[in-house]
Amino acid sequence: MTKQTIKWGIIGCGNVTEVKSGPAYSLVEGFEIIAVMRRTLELAKDYAKRHHIKTYYDNAEALINNPEVDAVYIATPPDSHHFYALKVAEAGKICCIEKPMALSYSECLEVSNTFSGLNLPLFVAYYRRSLPRFNKIKSLLADKSIGEVRLINWCFSRTASANDQSNAYNWRTDAKVAPAGYFDDLASHGLDLFIYLLGDIKQASGVSLNQQNLYTAKDAISGSWLHDTGVLGSAYWNFGTYKHEDKVRIIGSKGEIAFSVFLEEPIELITSSEHKVFSINNPKHIQQFHIENMKQHLDGRITHPSTGVTATHTAWVMDAVLGKL
Repeated sequence: MTKQTIKWGIIGCGNVTEVKSGPAYSLVEGFEIIAVMRRTLELAKDYAKRHHIKTYYDNAEALINNPEVDAVYIATPPDSHHFYALKVAEAGKICCIEKPMALSYSECLEVSNTFSGLNLPLFVAYYRRSLPRFNKIKSLLADKSIGEVRLINWCFSRTASANDQSNAYNWRTDAKVAPAGYFDDLASHGLDLFIYLLGDIKQASGVSLNQQNLYTAKDAISGSWLHDTGVLGSAYWNFGTYKHEDKVRIIGSKGEIAFSVFLEEPIELITSSEHKVFSINNPKHIQQFHIENMKQHLDGRITHPSTGVTATHTAWVMDAVLGKL
């Protein structure tokens, strides 16, 4: 990109854009948000006013086709990602999509191939690939701090929320929007991170079901996989247990690294001779480094770690675990 300032529009300016992502676009030199869209015009107007954005819509295609908009961030629920992404590609614009990239591997593949065929940049908000805490783990692995990596295991569980038990509508547990419920929303982050840390996955399988019958989406999943590097992986995700747990162990020939995907707990390096702890906090706007890396990618300074291609591979793994392939 040779343009000095890239002007962004946001489709779906909901909660995720309030702190996690939206403000970071304004903090990155060379990026500016000039338009936002929400289905309710008054809510779009309110967001625009609070975030000092000049243009707002209740129609996504109007934002996409605004000639002043150079790039579009799609932050809607995942059932509309595929549709809006193809509209952005048709308009010839840069795109960033919230994760998961789409509802299925096949939809992700179509989106990724469309952008690649048009030579348009496509990013996906698997922002953990850009966070310093996880890049510290990547450097520990590169330094062979635990020797040769043998396996990775992730245990993730939590209690059913009051909202889950109330029968109140939540798109994250609506099988039409997120077929595997919170797994789609949360497990995608972890599996994508593990691919980043340990390499692509060549085999994956799993078992999934709905144990609680509180909503239409699945709530209990177990999976296993094999990285190209020969590292074995396993995990369970359960959204109806008595406590919250989020613990990952990467075990090698000489030690292990323990950490959380979502909690800001210290990273632990454990070997027979030492036990080191690394405390690395996330930024206030957790997508900040992801967004900074997009600008550097567009300037030709780096290759962004989370693209349409990498997110499509993550979608393949997700579908393999769910038995959808």
